[in-house]
Amino acid sequence: MSMEDNTTRFGVSVPKGLLLEFDEKIKDKMYANRSEAIRDLIRDFIVETKWEDPEEEVYGSLTLVFDHEKRGISDRLTEMQHRSHDMIVSTMHIHLDHNNCMELMAIRGKPAEVQHIADSLISTKGVKHGKLVVSSI
Repeated sequence: MSMEDNTTRFGVSVPKGLLLEFDEKIKDKMYANRSEAIRDLIRDFIVETKWEDPEEEVYGSLTLVFDHEKRGISDRLTEMQHRSHDMIVSTMHIHLDHNNCMELMAIRGKPAEVQHIADSLISTKGVKHGKLVVSSI
């Protein structure tokens, strides 16, 4: 079955000013058309609702930036990751410059567990910046 066979068309009523602002934003984000942008908004909404369900399996991409010269930071982060080895699916370590490193982690589990791991790693002394991007299937 092709994607077109599985597509439903529907109409939406919105104030003209809101639509003009939306069109500007979808142009800035380089969407081909409104339908593509609306599909992404719907997917984002569904992902958010899955993260609200405590029993749903979800996924997160965690980015950490830290100064590897800070005493013990690399060892602390590695130890924390090993304690959660069953949930941290993959890690990539990137050397940004002489002092700074970035780690990217793929994490899966229940929403509260993934958030807890991310918060623990982000709040580790020596981490300069951390961000969790959430997703689901």
